[in-house]
Amino acid sequence: MQDIRDLTAVLRSNTPIVIIETYEEYRVIELLKKVSLVLYQPLFSWSITQGLSRVDKSMGVQKFNSEPSDILGQIKSTTQRGIYALCDFHPFVIDEPKNIRLLKEIALEYEALQHTIVLISHAFEIPAEIKRYCAHFRLSLPNSTQLLNIINEQVKQANQQGFNIDVDESAALKLADNLRGVTFDDARRLAHKAIVDDGAITYSDIDIVNRGKFELLNMDGVLQFEYDTSDFSQVAGLHNLKTWLQHRSPSLGHPSAIDSPKGILLLGVQGSGKSLAAKAVAGLWQRPLLKMDLAALYNKYIGETEKNLRQALELADVMSPCVLWIDEIEKGLSSGDSDDGTSKRVLGTILTWMAERESDVFLVATANDISALPPELMRKGRMDEIFFVDLPDDEIRRAIFLIHVKKRSLDPSILNLAQLSMASEGFSGAEIEQAVISAIYTARATNQDVDQSLLIAELMNTRPLSVVMREKLAELRHWAAERTVNAHR
Repeated sequence: MQDIRDLTAVLRSNTPIVIIETYEEYRVIELLKKVSLVLYQPLFSWSITQGLSRVDKSMGVQKFNSEPSDILGQIKSTTQRGIYALCDFHPFVIDEPKNIRLLKEIALEYEALQHTIVLISHAFEIPAEIKRYCAHFRLSLPNSTQLLNIINEQVKQANQQGFNIDVDESAALKLADNLRGVTFDDARRLAHKAIVDDGAITYSDIDIVNRGKFELLNMDGVLQFEYDTSDFSQVAGLHNLKTWLQHRSPSLGHPSAIDSPKGILLLGVQGSGKSLAAKAVAGLWQRPLLKMDLAALYNKYIGETEKNLRQALELADVMSPCVLWIDEIEKGLSSGDSDDGTSKRVLGTILTWMAERESDVFLVATANDISALPPELMRKGRMDEIFFVDLPDDEIRRAIFLIHVKKRSLDPSILNLAQLSMASEGFSGAEIEQAVISAIYTARATNQDVDQSLLIAELMNTRPLSVVMREKLAELRHWAAERTVNAHR
């Protein structure tokens, strides 16, 4: 009903040309039928394959004016007022001066003719000559209640076709929540696929739906969809961060007097587990994870970088509820003498989005170099919390060894984890993992089993970042001591 009221208001505003960018062409036509009844105007539909037909009444198709310039000429010469829905007309205004001129003349004569042209396409680039005569209308997207109804309808249809669909009600609610941001038609297709793939609605369907949703929204190249979101069983340490996230889990997606969590900054040395922690946030909250590389958004043409960023943030809003991970955020915000102020505009765009967004997007930013981050981003309130991910202590190093040994099907019972932990003091989690991998390669090359001595040897041959960058790490720890929360304990 809201779409009918809004579109009626647009058509009553004496706007000659209305642009509707959507894939739901049939839905727009049905909507225009109802609007034409309210406005007491005839409704016509045109496509290059079908020609012109009146759709508010059953009448024959006019094949003789199937060419774009012919239909515009007929509309211009017709004295009876009407609404004309032109489907997929976008190719016929690109470098087509005659069609552009005809559209402009129809618009200029609106007061006399009262013709409204509705251009329906998946995307439409408006020529400058007619831009001032155009208005955009956007179809509403289904809300969570409507999406749940769509899921139930698809279940009912599947059961009628002989399937016996097992429905987990809590999973269905979560599935509806994750379908937000797609059209009615796409929601039906995604829900149908999730149902018939395994004959049930379970939590395993959520990842399938999120992948399909990402592909539909065409985010590839702007944002990266992280398909493997690790859960916290794969993350050693980070006890404070885990507790912080668990305390906020119940409030996700539920409006309350308490503001929903907005985002965190993970600060630490390279290889300390910040990226794994970002993936774990999405895994814990069962949300899709989108990764943005700020440095990859930069373009040599002025204004294109900000445009790329705005597009990425808009797509994240559509994908909500989700986790948006900006990796090594300082690299995209570090200003230089030759960037023409681009980094400052990028920072301004991000800060504005953080302050004004209404979508359920949780931001996780990771950074290695605190000195390169602008103070505006660090101010309390921009982020819910700043966590410092330090190098793992003795207990955490043992857990890291255990994780990577088991992951590679090695027997941990033959290893002395305490000795390995002592030998790897000052190592990051990534450096410990590489030591395990190197020991496996050495064992294969020498035709022997991985044992304690091989692992110790690999550790002894490694100079960790804590040694190579001792001064910088000490400076980072000093800065973080009173300004951040230790992510481990």
